[in-house]
Amino acid sequence: MFDIVTFGSAARDIFLKSKTFQVSAGRRFSTGEGICLASGSKIDIDNIYFASGGGGTNTAATFALQGFEVAFCGMVGDDSVGKNIIEELNDFGVDTNNVFKTKLKSTNHSIILDPRNDERTILVYRGASGELPKEDIPLEKLQSKWFYLAPLSAKLSGSFEYLVNYAHDNNIKIAVNPGSRQLSLSVNKLKKILKNVDLFFLNKEEASKLTKIPYEKEREIFKKLDKIVSPGIVIMTKGPDGAVVSDGEFMYSAVAPRTKVIDTTGAGDAFASGFLSGLIQSNNNIEYAIQLGMANSVSCIQKIGAKTGLLKKGQIFKKVKVRKELCSKNGLCLPKKGK
Repeated sequence: MFDIVTFGSAARDIFLKSKTFQVSAGRRFSTGEGICLASGSKIDIDNIYFASGGGGTNTAATFALQGFEVAFCGMVGDDSVGKNIIEELNDFGVDTNNVFKTKLKSTNHSIILDPRNDERTILVYRGASGELPKEDIPLEKLQSKWFYLAPLSAKLSGSFEYLVNYAHDNNIKIAVNPGSRQLSLSVNKLKKILKNVDLFFLNKEEASKLTKIPYEKEREIFKKLDKIVSPGIVIMTKGPDGAVVSDGEFMYSAVAPRTKVIDTTGAGDAFASGFLSGLIQSNNNIEYAIQLGMANSVSCIQKIGAKTGLLKKGQIFKKVKVRKELCSKNGLCLPKKGK
């Protein structure tokens, strides 16, 4: 019996930093800015760094470091990168007996271009991870107290409802951090699935897109999300502005502490896995879950790579102040007495 089984991607992250990367403004770029490189030339790289990534393995690493019995179920390419990822997971103490290899595609890769430390562009190759169909997931070998679903792509995205329903029918609690494939489902379809979810993680942009409410209007967003996910818990991350959590009765919020940022890769995975770890360790204390999630994320962004800075069980960390508000039936929140 595992404590937690994670599902999702496994990837090799390659970080490239160079002063020669030129940032150019223009309407042709979706974000208003783009990285420009001279065509037909060789570009000098100041620094290169290799690390493993992917939502399925990043979260598995945190859970293992927090002392849980963890398995990762996913697919890598039948290549040296896939082999290295499996070896690294074993070093963390993650069970890899249900990590499969395929010759159809290479292991996922992300190339992170960093021109000036504050903004990055990521080139993503979504390879082998998406090649695992639901029929090949050996659920009989994955008896667990929790399932954690990171973003699922390609064939693996077809397992979303299947895994949620299996967990619900077998008394396995389930946490979901949806990807674009999951969020693109119809509202009615998503409601049907999410009523069986215990924890639902998404960032403020995803929450706004799902509810069709501007992300500045948090009360309205949570009023709608609480109905969609009920009776589960909704967790919305806001980057450096912290996170907001609602269990339908209370709303909890915390601001992220200021810290030197080295690399934000995996910060969301670190928060989500830290939150779930804290929730289990504290017997469902949401305030402590937020504090551990925030601390894990802050520690993560102070190192290069998604796994290098993750906290270990028992490691001392600074706890952020969590504000707790009572939510009324009409979706408005009032400060709880004594807070």
